[in-house]
Amino acid sequence: MKYYIGIDLGGTNIVAGVVDEDYKIIAKASTKTNCPRPAKEIADDMAKMALEAVSNAGLTINDIEWVGVGTPGIANSATGIIEYSNNLGFKDTPMVKYIQETIDKPVFIENDANAAAYGEYVAGAAKGAKNAVCITLGTGVGGGIIVDGKIYSGSNFAGAEIGHTVIAVDGAQCSCGRKGCFEAYSSATGLIRMTKEAMAEDPDSIMNKMAQEKGKVTARTSFDAMRAGDKTAKMVVDKYIKYLAAGITNTINIFQPDILCIGGGVCNEGDPLLLPVKALVKEEVYTKNSAKNTEIVIAKLGNDAGIIGAAFLGRANA
Repeated sequence: MKYYIGIDLGGTNIVAGVVDEDYKIIAKASTKTNCPRPAKEIADDMAKMALEAVSNAGLTINDIEWVGVGTPGIANSATGIIEYSNNLGFKDTPMVKYIQETIDKPVFIENDANAAAYGEYVAGAAKGAKNAVCITLGTGVGGGIIVDGKIYSGSNFAGAEIGHTVIAVDGAQCSCGRKGCFEAYSSATGLIRMTKEAMAEDPDSIMNKMAQEKGKVTARTSFDAMRAGDKTAKMVVDKYIKYLAAGITNTINIFQPDILCIGGGVCNEGDPLLLPVKALVKEEVYTKNSAKNTEIVIAKLGNDAGIIGAAFLGRANA
């Protein structure tokens, strides 16, 4: 049996996992990222978590083939440098070099959304596809593209920023500086913003009561209130689904993948989200009369996608 280390570097947590050749995570270790702080300190903690995961698995570092890292930002897989990550405050960070100072193994890096997409491709919802796109609906909208079994990251390692395509010209402000981005409407953050706007316009909405009981507005507030019969909440959900379907349709029209999978906490809604999205996409997609169309599915691996995908970056870079 062969073993690999996958590290999912996030703005909040560092999670390392030992993954076997059957794509099973056999042990994990995690710690807080504690941003902002020097990149070298974060890298040292990543290496520490990797070694701790190996120990938790009852293995030694000699049993490990390589280490893979999924990171936010522009990760140059050719040089091993994280060229820029606004979430982590990294600029031209030699991440591979830093980790190899502690772990004498091949180390590979990739953007975290790309790593998660590769995880779904090798072991999850996109397994068996030749071409796949994975969209993650979280704080932002992440994208990962697999073409002919390879991660597509563009000529400058900054490709697949699906969340920063505009679906509403002069629309809501996006964190990237543009207005009307897919991310501004279809992320959990965008859903929460639209929920709050609707709550302000309708103080009698059940959403207001639910938010008071929980102490905050979440991405579930509108869906929960809709199920309770709230008409304003249903308007929010319908609006969200309309924007999500528009972004997915655009993505399919460009790439025409075998499978497009969507992940993130919002997808826990299941069919109440997926079925109307699929219906809208079917109406709008350019190839609606084609004999073969993209299959839209919910991602399967959850938070493990990034670890599993990172663990197999050595294969992706072969």
